[in-house]
Amino acid sequence: SPSLRAAAMAAGPPPLEPSRLPVFSEEGFGEKFLRKTRENPLVPLGCLCTVGVLTYGLISFKRGNIRRSQQMMRARVLAQGFTFVALLGGMVVTAMKSR
Repeated sequence: SPSLRAAAMAAGPPPLEPSRLPVFSEEGFGEKFLRKTRENPLVPLGCLCTVGVLTYGLISFKRGNIRRSQQMMRARVLAQGFTFVALLGGMVVTAMKSR
């Protein structure tokens, strides 16, 4: 009946039992890193490629192989660009999923 419904609405929502409330655990660095890596594996891959190319370029520079060093610095820029595009792509995909 309408009067019962009005009385129930005036009383407010039913109280929640403490056992039914969701429990959230604090996410540590390792868990967050693994979750983010699973969500967008191209970003860590791009970071590893960037570090690898940079390291090889610095070793080539130290050994005096200037030509190889310059090639590796150009490759590093490409690897950083790939990482940036992967990061933006992951953000777009995440934004589309949340809609």
